[in-house]
Amino acid sequence: MRLVTHGDSAPSSVNRYLLPDEQQVIMVRRHPAVLLRPVAEVFGGLIIAGLLSKVFGDSGGGTALVVVWWLWLLLLIRFVWKVAEWSVDYFVVTSKRMLLTTGLITRKVAMMPLQKVTDMSFKRSLMGRMLGYGEFILESAGQDQALSTVEYIPYPETLYLEVCQMLFPSKDSGDD
Repeated sequence: MRLVTHGDSAPSSVNRYLLPDEQQVIMVRRHPAVLLRPVAEVFGGLIIAGLLSKVFGDSGGGTALVVVWWLWLLLLIRFVWKVAEWSVDYFVVTSKRMLLTTGLITRKVAMMPLQKVTDMSFKRSLMGRMLGYGEFILESAGQDQALSTVEYIPYPETLYLEVCQMLFPSKDSGDD
């Protein structure tokens, strides 16, 4: 069972960066765990806003109450922004290169040609092991590249093996 998206399912926000003669092999979004902190901030802010509402409500501080809830609304808007950013961030491996597309308004595309990759590893924190994400570390022959780490990668073992198979194809596999 393959755990990655294949074929022509890439959204136009990714397809526009593909060269005419390359094919998408792997495309995944970052793991939703990237949203854990914004979720915690919204819920923590909600609890604090509720407690402060009780305090200010009992003492008649109407203006302070409005400020507290406006501040919480700003946290909620920030959370929605983070979710929207996450929804357009993709890690893509094509037949020729690796791409990381990020950003909602200011679009950033980091790229490394597959031929330049001299070493690739992944690491997983305890939280990453529990939730199923990891971080790829890419190295090239003594050069700084735009793409050196990719955080919050889902299915890191599976993706690692698939990318390694592309980097180091077996001699008997031919041109599939």
